[in-house]
Amino acid sequence: MTGGLRSGEVAERAGLNIQTLRYYERRGLLAAPGRSPGGHRLYPPDTVALLGVIKAAQRLGFTLDEVADLLHTGRRRHPGRDLRRRAQDKIAEIDARIADLTAIRGALAEVVDARCDSLTDCTCTDCPIPFLTISTRRPAGEPA
Repeated sequence: MTGGLRSGEVAERAGLNIQTLRYYERRGLLAAPGRSPGGHRLYPPDTVALLGVIKAAQRLGFTLDEVADLLHTGRRRHPGRDLRRRAQDKIAEIDARIADLTAIRGALAEVVDARCDSLTDCTCTDCPIPFLTISTRRPAGEPA
């Protein structure tokens, strides 16, 4: 193969480092590149666009395993509705995480509003953290 982009060119154009490029290659996200007569890796020009797709999918919350599966599915002659289904699943996962984070935020706001000052010896009168009522006595033999 005499045409193509060398690793450094691909990495620079895609905004990542060479180690990431090689990692994606080992993971099967990128096909093994051809080689120059001097042994340098030569990637097809569309590799930069493919790396952009991989990074965009990661920003959407897909793991590299999920991206690899989606790329494999997309490379088949008759891809199914795999991306749509996975996107719906990802939305449900994100909604659950948002609900969890909202609950955590609410609990933290209660801690701030109650002026809590310690996890084990809180002096606020109406502490919202339930485990603060657990005894903090030290086991026998433990220094005070």
